[in-house]
Amino acid sequence: MRLSYYFTITLLLFIVSCNQQKTPTDPIEQKVEALLSKMTLEEKIGQTALRGTSSRVKGALPEEMKEAVRKGHVGAFLNIMNTDYVDELQQIAVTESPNKIPLIFGRDVIHGFKTIFPIPLATAATWDPKQAENTGRISAIEGTSSGINWTFAPMLDIARDSRWGRVAESPGEDPYLGSLMGEAYIKGFQGDNLTDKTSMVACAKHFIGYGAAVGGRDYNTAIISDPLLYNVYLPPFQAAIDANVQTFMSSFNELNGVPASGDKKIMTDLLRNKMGFDGFVVSDWNSITEMIPHGYAADEKHAAELASNAGVDMEMTSQSYEHHIKTLIKEGKLEEKQLDFLVKNILRVKIRMGLFGNPHRDKKHDGHLYSEKHLSLAKDAAAKSMVLLKNENTILPLKKSQKVALIGPLADAPLDQMGTWCFDGEKEHSQTPYMAMKEKVYGYEAGLKYSRDKSTSQFKKAIQLAKKSDVIVFVGGEEAILSGEAHSRAEINLPGAQEELIHELSKLGKPIVLVIMAGRPITIGNIKDEVEGILMAWHGGTMAGPALNDILYGNIAPEGRLPITWPKSSGQLPYYYNHKNTGRPAKAEKFVQMYDIPVGAWQSSLGNESHYLDVGYLPEYPFGYGLSYTQFAYSEIKISKKEIVENETIEVSALIKNTGKVEATETVQLYIQDVIGSLTRPVRELKDYEKVFLKAGESKRVTFTIHTDQLKFYNRDLKQVLEKGDFNVWIAPSAAEGLKESFILK
Repeated sequence: MRLSYYFTITLLLFIVSCNQQKTPTDPIEQKVEALLSKMTLEEKIGQTALRGTSSRVKGALPEEMKEAVRKGHVGAFLNIMNTDYVDELQQIAVTESPNKIPLIFGRDVIHGFKTIFPIPLATAATWDPKQAENTGRISAIEGTSSGINWTFAPMLDIARDSRWGRVAESPGEDPYLGSLMGEAYIKGFQGDNLTDKTSMVACAKHFIGYGAAVGGRDYNTAIISDPLLYNVYLPPFQAAIDANVQTFMSSFNELNGVPASGDKKIMTDLLRNKMGFDGFVVSDWNSITEMIPHGYAADEKHAAELASNAGVDMEMTSQSYEHHIKTLIKEGKLEEKQLDFLVKNILRVKIRMGLFGNPHRDKKHDGHLYSEKHLSLAKDAAAKSMVLLKNENTILPLKKSQKVALIGPLADAPLDQMGTWCFDGEKEHSQTPYMAMKEKVYGYEAGLKYSRDKSTSQFKKAIQLAKKSDVIVFVGGEEAILSGEAHSRAEINLPGAQEELIHELSKLGKPIVLVIMAGRPITIGNIKDEVEGILMAWHGGTMAGPALNDILYGNIAPEGRLPITWPKSSGQLPYYYNHKNTGRPAKAEKFVQMYDIPVGAWQSSLGNESHYLDVGYLPEYPFGYGLSYTQFAYSEIKISKKEIVENETIEVSALIKNTGKVEATETVQLYIQDVIGSLTRPVRELKDYEKVFLKAGESKRVTFTIHTDQLKFYNRDLKQVLEKGDFNVWIAPSAAEGLKESFILK
């Protein structure tokens, strides 16, 4: 059981600001102070500047860029991908700048550099932190060969709305699972030693509340109560601090009326003083000057004043600090000791990275790009991320004797299968489903040129092929460009004419397996009953094709589980399993579907409960859900005692049996409900899980140990409390099922 997570959260409000009270004898702090004492005001301001472009620098390095480094007016660079430029700029910094302070080189290396792993939401679907660690480690090994020593990952925003484009980059909707994934990514990116040639400093983003954007619209307002913030949105970031993450990124959004980049309450009082972070905070792209259109800053100078006083240490791309900090200090609107504080945070990280002793990239380190090991790990991650949602009539796994028609716009889309945020991925190295399966399938027709294609001109060829087949595998979904930053969707069904093509194929009477490659859950109500099998393959990266081949043909059994609730309709969003009850919670026995309501019915006959008349109150698929090629039976739940007191533990266990004929892995989940609280509590909360491999017919008793720390929560006064009373506990295959027991905390 991962008790460290709960002890971490217990400490959230009790960590003192030790980061601001460094021991004078600390050698790193001594070096920081020594450097700072030699720096002019202009050089200090220079360290706060992250310069770069949204794409690679083309042509020769601009002289003004080199001169800025020479004067000590740049602290870090973004998107410098020419290694000769990296070498030249670093050489200027460490030999010609006034205090020889090295540069940091940043890049969005999110789920792979050259070898692309599944998108983060897909990796969360593995429920295996080791997959996140592998992603980070291989990304760092490959990326550092190009001089990148800082990545803007992991994104730890809890996301409850699949309309939001950046849900693809998130760990899903659960703070516990998100915390485990975040810790693992950081361990992978940074490695065991920040000074190692393959260490890439990680950045926990976006602080805070970005995933709660109203309506799922990117950059939008977030409204989060303080207890919700502490209980749901903060835990992954606290876990990141405890995992030694060196940088944070402030978010674009405003939270409860104040843009994050100008909120001292968040950036200093919370992040540093209460949570104990002592690295540096970088703004998101132009997020400091974007406080002007937010209506919080009057102009660029005011934005610089707000952000610097709030505690944002480094400014990404915009130049409000460079233009105005000197004047702000002169006018008394910013104390120089506050600037010193910002600069110290940056210098501290540079020293920890070992840049002063070894500032240059290792030219002998080639990154092992696309090595056999890297590709093998990427394939394993892609396969383990795939979630089997439907398998009617045991259509899967496919039989080698079957004539398979491979159809769909994502069946041979090497760029799109890599997904969002993979700037350096090369489609030439992607192995698509068609490439992996072309020797096995009867034939291939795309049917549509791309996912948004509305033309039916290629339907005829696809239908002719399907007529000659025994089974149709339709690989559809979203192009990569339809998810990620600024790519929110109001409707999240299959775009273009995909549904129309599936309708036509279903008329043939052939079984259809729908494979979805996408950056978010896709609503499938219009086609769900027309297909026998549904497999969520996400955007699986470079090796998505071979991984899909292994799953479809039963070389391995699917073991992915949903890290996010799958809605029936976008109108249900935001939707999440750990919701609260209402005073009138919906019940199956009282729900009446819209078309079953008698004409002229009296209003009260509808039950007066919390639901939608048209889609009800349940999701399409719940959090934690996923099928296998076998079946697992849960029985004989046992609890070690019915009453506990503070600081005690209790054990709850159940017998899990593989009742099918295929060996496979089951993800056994532990949920707890605090029945009555001084602040209403969720209907369930994930507290632990265990992945169990069972051979056909094999049984295993899975035991979870529950400590009373796992029962604590933050109340209205933001005090972490442990309240006496009744608790329910489930051992379950998903958030909607399970064996139930109960106990009392005395």
